[in-house]
Amino acid sequence: MTAPLVEVENLTRHFAAKRGLFTWAAPPIRAVEDVSFSIAPGEVMGLVGESGSGKSTIGRTLLRLVEPTRGTVRFRGDDIGTVPAGALRKLRRHMQIVFQDPYASLDPRKRVEDIIGDILDIHGLASGPQRRPRVVELLSEVGLGPDHLNRFPHQFSGGQRQRISIARALASNPDFIVADEPVSALDVSVQAQIVNLLADLRRRHGLTMLFVSHDLSIVEYLSDRVIVLYLGRIVELAPARELYARPRHPYTRALLSATPVPDPDAKRARIVLSGELPSPANPPSGCVFHTRCPHATDICKREVPRLEETSPGHTVACWRKDEI
Repeated sequence: MTAPLVEVENLTRHFAAKRGLFTWAAPPIRAVEDVSFSIAPGEVMGLVGESGSGKSTIGRTLLRLVEPTRGTVRFRGDDIGTVPAGALRKLRRHMQIVFQDPYASLDPRKRVEDIIGDILDIHGLASGPQRRPRVVELLSEVGLGPDHLNRFPHQFSGGQRQRISIARALASNPDFIVADEPVSALDVSVQAQIVNLLADLRRRHGLTMLFVSHDLSIVEYLSDRVIVLYLGRIVELAPARELYARPRHPYTRALLSATPVPDPDAKRARIVLSGELPSPANPPSGCVFHTRCPHATDICKREVPRLEETSPGHTVACWRKDEI
């Protein structure tokens, strides 16, 4: 059996809340709570959930852009939390990220050649006369050409800027990429192009990826397995095909019921959740979903359900998974 490329064990991240004028102490923001999973080499793991569920925090913590409060992240078996600052730069050559907003993540004062070329300089991958041809090669990989080298980010469309961000991530020849909602800031007409580009790059380079999104149809297309996150906790994890065909958690069923179907004659029973997403500063006791779950009972309010396997590779955190 192939060893996982990325392993996450009991990952927890709390943020200190800002104090108000008359507030002496505020409870921490519990962004991520006791999350564990692994990603195999060449696998795309989808990560879905509502806004504020902790998706981006998990992605950034995997790269140590955010330090965990507790828990362990291993890359190729090594605990990245113990890697000293000097060695972290070498490690990050193999772990890259594509951010949600390509305009905010690209330096507006630099031309494209330097935005991508700086990565080559930092990691000593191409210098002197080799630098520009390598940048042109990377641009070609994402569907851009040599005529884009001397332009600034503001001279591109949103989709083109995201292609530049992807080229920058590829510049260090990474093994693992966190794609943090890479299409949510783009027009719908452009989203499919970027998703197809990521799928093509995955096939060509054998990339391993954590694909963060709130769009379940895109996640289904691109991912091998999918994690469903609610208020910082994993509620379901399964192979993509099985999750979409046989969701077991009430929250997953509600999310899928809201996904548009490209067939005007198709009928789907919409599950409308009552109430609002609770505050991560004051999460509910027991199962964090019980305040909105139509199937909640007393045990759901008292005790936190553990992730348990219901079929090979399909795990669910629900006290009533065998009843509903």
